[in-house]
Amino acid sequence: MEYLEFKITCNQDFTEILIAELAEVGFDSFLETDDGVEAYIQEDIFDREAYDQVILQYHEAAEISVVEGKMPKVNWNEEWEKHYDPISIGKEVYVRASFHATKEDVKYDILINPKMSFGTGHHATTYLMLSHQLEVSHEGKSMIDIGSGTGILAIMAYKLGANHIEAFDIDNWCVENGNENFELNGMNKVKMGHGTIREVNPKGPFDIVMANINKNVLLDEMEIYVSLMKPDANLFLSGFYEHDIPDLQYRAESLGLRLKGQKVKDNWAAIVFERG
Repeated sequence: MEYLEFKITCNQDFTEILIAELAEVGFDSFLETDDGVEAYIQEDIFDREAYDQVILQYHEAAEISVVEGKMPKVNWNEEWEKHYDPISIGKEVYVRASFHATKEDVKYDILINPKMSFGTGHHATTYLMLSHQLEVSHEGKSMIDIGSGTGILAIMAYKLGANHIEAFDIDNWCVENGNENFELNGMNKVKMGHGTIREVNPKGPFDIVMANINKNVLLDEMEIYVSLMKPDANLFLSGFYEHDIPDLQYRAESLGLRLKGQKVKDNWAAIVFERG
């Protein structure tokens, strides 16, 4: 699989907007820089017309310039070792790569060696989802991570005591990387699946359903998520902005869910619904 690389220079106020818009048209990996953002997409799914529409929409206001290229083969462990710093969520969670030292006073130590996968804990949506997880009991429960990326949310569920975990992603890079991260965290019985939720067709039901994707996908797949929930299950959603909450809440409530909690960080949001 070959990746296309787009080095976008833009007004910093538009960086997160461009990330969100490009994610909508198939881009799955991003690196924020001092000048803007580097965006990556699989060559075989790249839609030039959809991409051009996004750039044209913000070109003048964001003062955009782009350098296009093809992603060279690189040693991802070496690259992330240069740029990837561990993060903490309160005093409970410490997310680190294998080349970082352990932290003795932390309750949950999570090892993530990311490749091209989304979800290292650095992005606000992942951080918010992990924060929500700390507030909901996982002990002895079943959990499914939809669009799992690095597998970090599934790993958090395992650390919190979930006894049955399923995870899948549409990207082969994520599946490979997720399985490596599962092994790093002792999850040898969990294997990440490949495909969309309709292709994977998980059976459920689950106590906890999690999806950190984007607004349009969440709205489209919401009914499937609800069908996978036990009567008293929780649904965690992220991958959208704070101003998108009403649309997602309306859709969820129309399917019989009730808003349980919400968190916001850097204009990104994560919400939790419960059934019943």
